[in-house]
Amino acid sequence: MTASTGEGHHRPPRQAQVDPLAARRAPTDPPWDVYLTGTVFLDIIFTGLDSAPVRGTESWARGMGSSPGGVANMATALARLGLRTALAAAFGDDHYGEYCWDTLEQGEGIDLTTSRTVPGWHSPVTVSMAYEGERTMVSHGHEPPPEEAAPACPPHARAAVASLVPDRRDPWIAQAASRGTRVFADVGWDDTGAWDLAGLADLEHCEAFLPNAQEAMRYTGTTCPRAAAHALTAHVPLAVVTLGAEGACAVDGRTGETAEVPAIAVEALDPTGAGTSSWPASSRARWPNGRSRTAWPSPA
Repeated sequence: MTASTGEGHHRPPRQAQVDPLAARRAPTDPPWDVYLTGTVFLDIIFTGLDSAPVRGTESWARGMGSSPGGVANMATALARLGLRTALAAAFGDDHYGEYCWDTLEQGEGIDLTTSRTVPGWHSPVTVSMAYEGERTMVSHGHEPPPEEAAPACPPHARAAVASLVPDRRDPWIAQAASRGTRVFADVGWDDTGAWDLAGLADLEHCEAFLPNAQEAMRYTGTTCPRAAAHALTAHVPLAVVTLGAEGACAVDGRTGETAEVPAIAVEALDPTGAGTSSWPASSRARWPNGRSRTAWPSPA
């Protein structure tokens, strides 16, 4: 199923400047480098605010933008890195959904074959206000119909990015792992306050787990994100903990190797989506023994 904003609104797909896997590709490789599933939001972003909005007043922003958000942030980053990217998501049949679909498929070259347009479903929307190096967000949305979840049989891919939900299994994760896909797991904030790793049942099928520092420490009961990374390797082979402005640290539980990389110094105009990094499939780190570890498996 396809969607568009009408004749004349299509753009040629963005062409990546380089294929990072060109030297490793073989005819027998899976058709996709990365498969993702999750919720796509329409993000409306205001930048250049001097301070937080004050109740009862009107604030003017010096900048504004809009783009697909949520899981689309990561899918777009991966596609722009030159990776062949497939996304399974529900899209509303409103103008917001059409805009997001067109931007991702036509503008970014992301494959949406496994995505669906849901009749009568309102697209989720986030309004983000960036100020003082941070952001405040207001979101609205409704759960899509259950039959619009990710397909039970995901496309064959080198890697997949999964968002784990406490006390819920997604059958596609186990199926993808059984076919040799390396699954990289993210997680959201646990609103229940349980912070129980046993509740992340699909973690057993994952190659790597990539929480942020606060999530990692809460799940492990530690007070240091680096200690949390070590503790997480009792549950998953590779733990990568994002450290915000400090970068990220990683521990390979199979070899005991550790790595830490600083954040890239940039002038942050808008931190919206900063937590949705492309670490799961694209980052490389120089490990102590001089080898360059990469998330990608060798071609079969």
